[in-house]
Amino acid sequence: MDELILKTLLALLLTGLGAAYTLGWWRLRAAGHAQVAASWRLALYLGGLASLAAALLSPLEALAEELFSAHMIQHELLTMYAPALLLLGNPLPVVLWGLPRRARRTAARPLTRGRALRRALWTLTRLPVAWALYVGTLWAWHLPFLYEAAIRNFELHVLEHAAFFGTAVLFWWPIIEPAPRLRRRLNAGFKILYLIAATAQNTLLGMFLSLPQRALYRHYAQTAAARGADPLDDQTLAGGIMWASGHMYLLPILLLVWAYARQDARASRSLA
Repeated sequence: MDELILKTLLALLLTGLGAAYTLGWWRLRAAGHAQVAASWRLALYLGGLASLAAALLSPLEALAEELFSAHMIQHELLTMYAPALLLLGNPLPVVLWGLPRRARRTAARPLTRGRALRRALWTLTRLPVAWALYVGTLWAWHLPFLYEAAIRNFELHVLEHAAFFGTAVLFWWPIIEPAPRLRRRLNAGFKILYLIAATAQNTLLGMFLSLPQRALYRHYAQTAAARGADPLDDQTLAGGIMWASGHMYLLPILLLVWAYARQDARASRSLA
């Protein structure tokens, strides 16, 4: 598919999702469901769409073909920010309310109990499965031969970005637990261990990219030099971005600890 056509379709899709969510949010508010349609959810969801647009439709997309550090920022938007922000918006019920009634029922049917899509989602969002898919995808696409192939082939590059975003959605799903509720609420301790393991692998991948004293990717060795940048400095910066981005996992860890502490305090007061 032509790159311009794909970007046009993506822009229309993001616009449509934003419009459907905003309309559904307004309808839910008008119907008195203020908790589901909280203002902060609308802001986060639109922020997630903006992150996708910044990664795939802004000048960053062109710069990412020339600088590895820019490509790393693009990947961070696709894996760390856009998926988490979109899921925090609890998109399914809100977007469904933004659709016409008949379309709403059709769109919701594949995720009702017993359906194949819901069963698949239940399996793919189990902690060990989601973690392995996300981490395996992240490491595999950073192997030099596969990374080089993706940067030189448009269709493979699209597949790479889809894999990053799709597995990141699965990764963040059991932490955020948006609708539909697939299982009982997970213990906070398991979530914390899950996120600590993600932090560790993120640090290791950042080290893998930062520490070598040679350029890992021939493409960026050429394009960075053409822009007057040192390829090794660009690679070190990219690894540093990956390394530092692991600190984002600390935020949900702190929130989980805070929520657990509040729950424990309430339990103690009820027993007093």
